[in-house]
Amino acid sequence: MSAPLTRRTAAACAKGDALPSLTVQVTRADLVRYAGASGDLNPIHWSDRVAAVAGLPGVIAHGMLSMALAGRVLTAWTGDPAAIRSYGTRFTRPVVVPDDDAGATVELSGTVAEVREEGGERIAVVDLKAAFEGKTVLGRARAEVVLPG
Repeated sequence: MSAPLTRRTAAACAKGDALPSLTVQVTRADLVRYAGASGDLNPIHWSDRVAAVAGLPGVIAHGMLSMALAGRVLTAWTGDPAAIRSYGTRFTRPVVVPDDDAGATVELSGTVAEVREEGGERIAVVDLKAAFEGKTVLGRARAEVVLPG
């Protein structure tokens, strides 16, 4: 695999290239802010008691928050959120967020799976990865990005 890409090298990317990785800490405060912004006030995202009753190992991050965090790999790489043409994933495992100041560590990365010409544009298909405690939390996370001319 080649060295991680930067915005300056995105136009010249090729299959197998790695995007710059990113590590983020997700805290309970982040979950509260996300709940307010998204309107998803499900108590499994803030109440240990409700999470336990639901059979979860603890309070979990919103799946869409995990997806958005992985999307940051793309926007950091392209420098332009509008360059993302499509993005989809499946949620395979929760991110358990402890009630402490450290939170949960989520490791994010991406790899160019394909580069193609389409309608006069160069499109990179990127496979994204989000991992918590060494295990993947997103499945089939894939995006299409319009590359700079």
